[in-house]
Amino acid sequence: MQQADRPLVVARDDAVADEIQRIAAAVECESEWVSDLDAARESWADAPLVLIDDSVLVDDPGQALPRRERVLLVCKGAPGPASWQRAFVLGVEKVVALPEDEDTLVAAFADVAEGPSQGKGQVLAVVGGCGGAGASVLAASVGLRVARTGGSALLVDCDPLGGGVDLLLGSERAEGVRWPQLRVRSGRVSMSALEAALPARKHGEGRLSVLSCDREGPGPTADAVAAVVEAGRRAGRVVVCDVPRQAESASEEALRRADLVALVVPAEVRACVAATRVLARLGELTGEVRVLARGPAPDGLTAHDVADAVGVPLLGRIRTERRLARAVERGVFNPRPGGALGTAARAVLETLASC
Repeated sequence: MQQADRPLVVARDDAVADEIQRIAAAVECESEWVSDLDAARESWADAPLVLIDDSVLVDDPGQALPRRERVLLVCKGAPGPASWQRAFVLGVEKVVALPEDEDTLVAAFADVAEGPSQGKGQVLAVVGGCGGAGASVLAASVGLRVARTGGSALLVDCDPLGGGVDLLLGSERAEGVRWPQLRVRSGRVSMSALEAALPARKHGEGRLSVLSCDREGPGPTADAVAAVVEAGRRAGRVVVCDVPRQAESASEEALRRADLVALVVPAEVRACVAATRVLARLGELTGEVRVLARGPAPDGLTAHDVADAVGVPLLGRIRTERRLARAVERGVFNPRPGGALGTAARAVLETLASC
């Protein structure tokens, strides 16, 4: 990392400096360190981020330094009136109290360490129009399709009652955290740190990271889903959310952030009726909803009939794949790129790219 690309840390208090150094090391972000504002002048304007230990400003309030963006004042414990006054004089963006606001520093360092992504990520939510529609299978297929074509995808399991999407993928024994072990206390998380902690599959140059619910323990909170989805988007990932039909705050956060919602509906009359109830809920949370009709139809309903009955545009159709249920049961889910699921995943991604 070039000097101009490194955060500038101005710290005098040993305890504060140790905390900042630990957090920077956790996200592998090299920093430039100085002990006073006079030494900071050379790098002040060019550093992508400046962190100042509050004790530094006791003797020098920094009035002679030009105002700039992305300056954080770091305090040991809750800031007092004098700290807020010093922050105002220097024009800092945010006052950070340690250890309570540690996640704020994690996100700030992560933004610098990860750098700007090559492109803005996109978010897909996959929802079943009725029970057993196959939404989880499609979500996993889309994630695998992204990885197989050289991209990076993040598959987010938002259904704590679904048994765990890692079980569907046959990776339930893979090392890495699941939702019960993930603690997100702020609105920002580091994508690089998140990917390092999650189970992942590599396919050539592509990668599929999976954040799954577990067989026991709590599912995701609304704040955690929001933070994880936005981390993936900022990092340029395709974020695929497996969302339950039931209204829950966590799944609603995924739906609000979705660029596209794929509603999977079997070609059956009862499924179409159920899907209209699901759609009524989705309409309050997201704008772009498309139907994927799953066949075969017991009595001749076409994919267009399903879309017309539900009342949203048709995205595509999914044929039932032979031996799919057995593959899932055996933990060897690996849909063929040219098969029914692979074709449907390609159609979903093409539509997502146009959103």
